[in-house]
Amino acid sequence: MRKSLYHNYKPNPDQMALFPKISGNTINGLGENKIRNPDYVYWGNDPNDIHHGDLQKWFYTVDPGLKEYDEIRKERTKILQEPLAKTRRTKANLTIDQINSFFSKSIENKIFDKVGTTKFNPIWCFKGIKISFKNIVILGFQHHYENIKKCPEPEGGLEVMRQYQRAAYGAKYFANWLKKNGWEAEPLTGPMSGKITMIPPAIEAGFGELGKHGSIINPEFGSSFRLSAILTDCPLPYTKRQSYEVDEFCLNCKICENECPPKAIFNEKKTVRGTNKWYVDFDKCLPFFNEHQGCGICIAVCPWSRPGIGFNLANKLMKRKNRKKSS
Repeated sequence: MRKSLYHNYKPNPDQMALFPKISGNTINGLGENKIRNPDYVYWGNDPNDIHHGDLQKWFYTVDPGLKEYDEIRKERTKILQEPLAKTRRTKANLTIDQINSFFSKSIENKIFDKVGTTKFNPIWCFKGIKISFKNIVILGFQHHYENIKKCPEPEGGLEVMRQYQRAAYGAKYFANWLKKNGWEAEPLTGPMSGKITMIPPAIEAGFGELGKHGSIINPEFGSSFRLSAILTDCPLPYTKRQSYEVDEFCLNCKICENECPPKAIFNEKKTVRGTNKWYVDFDKCLPFFNEHQGCGICIAVCPWSRPGIGFNLANKLMKRKNRKKSS
């Protein structure tokens, strides 16, 4: 159905006139063999500071036709403007039981849906940003499938905004818990780029593997979730990186590739800033993304995102891997 509606997509000429001379793929480091920090390419904290800033401004001129968009943006702004708690003078020596209890209660109360922690790597900072914190916490916020599957219609984009609102609240909630226990903490949340790129630390913290569509895939949520983060020096126990044989699956699956209206999803990995990985063509993706409230088709159609499918897929892929090893 999506293909019949959108496969003849033609970008809005007014939007295309705003494209800068430099390619977003060049800014992202497509084809570069040297590892380096990422540059801001979109969702810059100040659109006037990035090459594609006029396109970022244009995004907000598209009327989705739903009043809830403005309401959620206002609520999220209020959350972001709320001051953080003061840091207690003495640092609490948090036990594993206390930490795990906080994690489980927060998940039970739907503050966030998944949590992972890892050592912070400075290569995750955007160019020019310096971070002194030693650790990073990643939080995950699952989309409601019945809503996200409506992408790229406005109702789908509204679900993305709801989870970004939860992500903003969850990051501040976690940061306040740390500060009340005497540990400095800084919450980070999307969609603005902020100080770091979140997908690499999320992968390192056990959130899953990068999929062909450029988003993380795991058995719990598929690729249907959003992220936020907290920087801290609190010695939280690290979670382990996970493998579910996503690479092999994506090599053979072409669903998101075929469903993408602007044909922005490559069928093979690319070298980006010295790393061979799945990559989405920024210049092809952005026009449709801007005109359709962030699109989200690739997330919605990913087989892993369907409820109850992910763990079965992961088990089948692992069994296949083990059979190959033993043969």
